[in-house]
Amino acid sequence: MTSKKIIRLLILLLIMPVYSFADSILVKDTAPEIYVVKKGDTLWDISNMYLEEPWQWPELWRTNVHITNPHLIYPGDELHLVKNEQGENVLEVVREIEKQEIKLSPEGVKSFKTREAIPALPWSVIKPYIENEMIMTQQAYDRHPHILGNQDGAVRYASDDLVLGKAGRRSKENLSIVRKQNELHDMEGNFIGLQVRHLASAKLVDANIGKQKLIKILKSNLEVKRGDKIIPAVNNEPDEIQLKAADAQRGHIIDDLEQHNLLGRFNVVVLDIGADQVSAGTIMGIYSQGPRIIDGKQPKYEGETDMIRSAFNQGDEISQPALKIGEVVVFKTFEKASYALITRSAKVIKRGMIVAKP
Repeated sequence: MTSKKIIRLLILLLIMPVYSFADSILVKDTAPEIYVVKKGDTLWDISNMYLEEPWQWPELWRTNVHITNPHLIYPGDELHLVKNEQGENVLEVVREIEKQEIKLSPEGVKSFKTREAIPALPWSVIKPYIENEMIMTQQAYDRHPHILGNQDGAVRYASDDLVLGKAGRRSKENLSIVRKQNELHDMEGNFIGLQVRHLASAKLVDANIGKQKLIKILKSNLEVKRGDKIIPAVNNEPDEIQLKAADAQRGHIIDDLEQHNLLGRFNVVVLDIGADQVSAGTIMGIYSQGPRIIDGKQPKYEGETDMIRSAFNQGDEISQPALKIGEVVVFKTFEKASYALITRSAKVIKRGMIVAKP
């Protein structure tokens, strides 16, 4: 084998069983005996392939001294589901370690490119929301400057257009142009914040034009209009996502980011739970609770029209149980709200549905 070839070492990382699956951890009958991790896989899909409750994935590695982070698995890893001497299901990993030589530094030090772990969630789905979308307070939104117009008297602007606006003092500051999409309120009607949409990236152009600033739109995702806000560009690196089940947290789905009425798997929703309660990777069940029932002579739903019903003959009020119909995974948090991805749904998901321990 020459030095130009890729060095491949097959290492059996688990010499002893990592975990004897207790009754609380259910391995699916359809779980594969051997699975090779591929580029494009997600940790959620793989854990869901093996477990009835995929958020228990970290528990499978708790006795494994070779795996320091169970959320980091790589393309090329082989997952082996085998039986130990006691006849219990255990998981082993065969890992192929690859390093590719890139170059020698002037000091003669070799640099290598290592493999990237597969993402926890489908990156192509959540990437736009992690990088661009945000929730702001009304005060923060109002204090940012806005687009005034341009020399042509146009009212809509796109990539490479020059527009006039007010901006920060730093002449080379990178900017984002954003617009309020809608207001967010919790289920009691309390204002939570403004859902703000990224429209375009921009930069200041050096020009002596007084108090206003000349701004060049670099790349627009949507048309920019007069009145749209100008904010400093935010480098939104994704939070480290580690899957874990919610415990005592409880909240509601209060909105979605695409203004759809019917929601399902891989739609992104807004929860009325902030960073003080959840973090990226928190898994929550979605629960649907039907309307209360008035158990009178003729049972009726609460709010059902009955012009002749007597206030003295309404009957008992019965609250229906909340039934689990899906799951979400939180991937971005703010002060009073968070973004979550629907990963399972047995019914259409709507505003007002409960999120709680899965």
